Amino acid sequence: MRLKRLAIGAAVATLVGVSVPATQAVAQDSLFIPLFTYRTGPFANSGIPVANGMHDYLSMLNARDGGIGGVKLDIQECETQYNNAKGVECYDSVKNKNPVVIGPWSTGITLALIPKVGVDHIPILSMAYGLSAAAVGADFPWVFNPPDTYWDGMSVALKYIAQKEGGGFDKLKGKTVGFIFLDAGYGREPIPLLDDFAKTYGFNVKMYPVPPSQMQSQSGVWLAVRRDRPDWMIMWGWGAMNPTAVTEAARTGYPMDHFIGVWFSASEDDVRPAGAGSKGYLALNINAVGANFPAIKDIEKYVIDKGHSQTPKSEVGENYYNRGVLNSVLIAEAIRNAQKLTGKKVINGSDMRRGLETLKITEARWKEIGLPGFGAPTHVTCQDHSGHSLVYVQQWNGSKWVKASDWTAPETSKVLPLVYEAAKDYVTKNQPWPKRTEKCDDGTLSIK
Repeated sequence: MRLKRLAIGAAVATLVGVSVPATQAVAQDSLFIPLFTYRTGPFANSGIPVANGMHDYLSMLNARDGGIGGVKLDIQECETQYNNAKGVECYDSVKNKNPVVIGPWSTGITLALIPKVGVDHIPILSMAYGLSAAAVGADFPWVFNPPDTYWDGMSVALKYIAQKEGGGFDKLKGKTVGFIFLDAGYGREPIPLLDDFAKTYGFNVKMYPVPPSQMQSQSGVWLAVRRDRPDWMIMWGWGAMNPTAVTEAARTGYPMDHFIGVWFSASEDDVRPAGAGSKGYLALNINAVGANFPAIKDIEKYVIDKGHSQTPKSEVGENYYNRGVLNSVLIAEAIRNAQKLTGKKVINGSDMRRGLETLKITEARWKEIGLPGFGAPTHVTCQDHSGHSLVYVQQWNGSKWVKASDWTAPETSKVLPLVYEAAKDYVTKNQPWPKRTEKCDDGTLSIK
């Protein structure tokens, strides 16, 4: 495990990276934000830009604003290599240092930490990943997955396919949808929703699991796709799996405008290796792409241009960089909420949980923070820890991502019953599971 601290010097408001022991105490007048990242290992090509975006936004708040609410942010990075055991090591190394939030950046690590955080009173922010059932605040008071769950994403992908087939979900009847996925907790997470839709609307599903050890050896998988000839392909990939899949799809002649990835199969580096063959590839997205936002310009001014970032200037505004920015926006806005609710400048994990349960980012607020149109309006409540926000589809035009759909609502009429059923099933299988005792800040004293 490698722990890197990013501290902001008070006099010059600059960011300096130095190694520190895992046991080092955190300053009592700062807000400790550990970032679980992976700059090494087979998923580094996806992990690095996300880590850069997370760091740079928080560092910009330190340099420009003096932190949040007058309190500096103490940012520490812990290298997980997208490995569950290393992620738990990271958690154990920081849990006694008053972290305000934990961001595992891995579904597997999230699943490993869910039983722990309620005991330690540290909220998890698994932004648009992790356990979909954790959206149920009654059963998971310490876990949050805004702005969307994986089941929301799958429903939007299927809605887009249905629209392209000529209308509503009834147009899927008799079609075959292929699902290529990383054969791990992340990739398997949306399968219950996919199976439910297939049963309800009469389409067939072909599964194409890709073991982590074979992410860069998919020729056999795509020979099977060529044999099966699914009408559409949906991908839940990450890291080296994504560019390999896009390249193999192009090589086998699969139509790219019928190949759609989740928002974690959606970076520029996922499509560039295939060259012209990737043109037309589709992917879901939950944040805007591009650097033409006042807050991004401030990142460049206060952090990157000062030499206090690991981000190449050419990568500012790319999709996964902006995804990291989105993650840090959610953290920052929840901290502001918690400070307002408690009247405290230096909050703890319990306060942050309350801040997350009252998280509301409107269109007006996106504009106020210098990111107009960057994300969809997001509203998290005591009952709903996700928000099930709008999602859009983007398409690679050969050189950049362009919007291929409007912001689209998930099919919550189908998603929510499954989410509640899955939460009940999780609790039943993990007895004894503690009942929620935390009160709500949304006008109620308890949650049902």
